[in-house]
Amino acid sequence: MSAYGTTRHHGQTSANSTPASTTLFRRLTWEGTVPLEIRVDSKELPANSDRGLECYYIQAPRVSYLPLLMPEIRRFLMDVVFDEAAGKMLKEEEWWFESEEGTLLKWHWPIGLIYDNHTISASIRPPSQTSTSHYNLQVTPLKLILHLASPPTEKLLLSPSAESCKQAYMGQLKEADFIRWGNTKRMTGLRKQDQDGIWEGIKEHNFDDYWRVASKIVPTTAPARSSSPPPSTNPSMHIRPPSADPQSAPDRDNAYNVRSVPVRLYLPDGPVMQDVVSPTLEDGSAHTLVHYLSTHLPLLFPPAPYSGPELAYAMMHGVLVPPDAEMAWLGACMAGADGWVSVCVGIAR
Repeated sequence: MSAYGTTRHHGQTSANSTPASTTLFRRLTWEGTVPLEIRVDSKELPANSDRGLECYYIQAPRVSYLPLLMPEIRRFLMDVVFDEAAGKMLKEEEWWFESEEGTLLKWHWPIGLIYDNHTISASIRPPSQTSTSHYNLQVTPLKLILHLASPPTEKLLLSPSAESCKQAYMGQLKEADFIRWGNTKRMTGLRKQDQDGIWEGIKEHNFDDYWRVASKIVPTTAPARSSSPPPSTNPSMHIRPPSADPQSAPDRDNAYNVRSVPVRLYLPDGPVMQDVVSPTLEDGSAHTLVHYLSTHLPLLFPPAPYSGPELAYAMMHGVLVPPDAEMAWLGACMAGADGWVSVCVGIAR
């Protein structure tokens, strides 16, 4: 079992102006991990391989990517499974993954998103006999099949290499930057050293290195006004800190002053819906997740005054998101390392 599950370097947050509660949620999101079971396709094992040890378990960072796991997986296979001579003939750039069900995995998706997408896809299938959860969210290893040759390039689009992954990641950051601010000046204004540094933060799973650069492009939050009403007794309200009143946040970097929040909705075995979401509604109130979902998916999230059973749930980073979470706050505190608010929608049982 790999110990690749927690932040490798800890230190003080580089962005001292960022509220402590924001930094807390960003770190919790960053340090999330998922269990993977990686098995080499038995038909592709080199000659003289040890067929009893071709399965590898790893606790992988949610913000990482499958191509970044290749060196560690290769070391294990070379040390334990492959015959040395045959193993040297294998090329990492030809390795690719599919799920146990035979679904080709999108290597340019964050590992956590791959895991959550698999979870919501399972929510529309018959429950297992051991499943007792209303949401069927048991944390079990995601079983992956590793192929060692003949990648389906027509479906993968790009070679599943670390360099291609970096290019795809930077493209995601730029797209999110444009949606958020209406231009890509913050991204294009970064020095090459910073652009390389933000990717190194992902690659080395270093929270401080990543946010040293990301804080220049991602909006922040501000403390609530002292005149704010006392905290609600609703338990879900204690899951996140109070947000800033959008009308009292003159800072142009504030989450409530962005042009739009970059959001993607992932449906079970369905399409990905990309949208731009205003941080506030026309009346100036904060745009909440429940309002967004009931507007875009009214059959799964019926608008008030619906009082029937819960039909679906929203999940981010493996966590059920409170319906009253504000989209601006999610964009500042729980967006992925690629800048996107990725909301996975599962079906409640």
